[in-house]
Amino acid sequence: MAVLPIVVWPDPRLRQETRRVTEITDEIRTLYRDLVDTMYAHNGLGIAAIQVGDPTAMFLVEPELAGASAKDDPVAFINPEILWTSEESEKTDEGCLSFPGIYVPVERPVAARVRALGIDGESFEIEGEGLLARCLLHENDHLTGKLLVDFVGPLKRQMIKRKLGKQTETSAA
Repeated sequence: MAVLPIVVWPDPRLRQETRRVTEITDEIRTLYRDLVDTMYAHNGLGIAAIQVGDPTAMFLVEPELAGASAKDDPVAFINPEILWTSEESEKTDEGCLSFPGIYVPVERPVAARVRALGIDGESFEIEGEGLLARCLLHENDHLTGKLLVDFVGPLKRQMIKRKLGKQTETSAA
């Protein structure tokens, strides 16, 4: 398959509305494989389709993090729905493939339950805590247009924008 370019903030495509999947087609399976290749090429724990400019309501999570074997493929979450989050929360630094080199302290529930379709088209639920819950909630945020910069104030947002702009200039040179 293919390693796709990551959409980097402030690209407006990161805020576009996502489309629900009505059936698992060859196009969806190809997108899944491309997301797998892209996530691993960039050492990500998860990736949302919107991060490669595709507005499909799908994200992936690294298999071991999701409770599977390292030999398994990443877990696809298609049309995910957050069913529950814990009242207890924790503030921890988060990174994101769309914000290379940027880490932001984000307060999130320590546990979450999600329902989604898998790449096989079957509905499933997963409940996780700690890093898995954080990853599920972070990737789901992408599908609703919520980004790391939404967790910081205007001054920090400008600093992030400048830093990413310098990185883009450096990589273009």
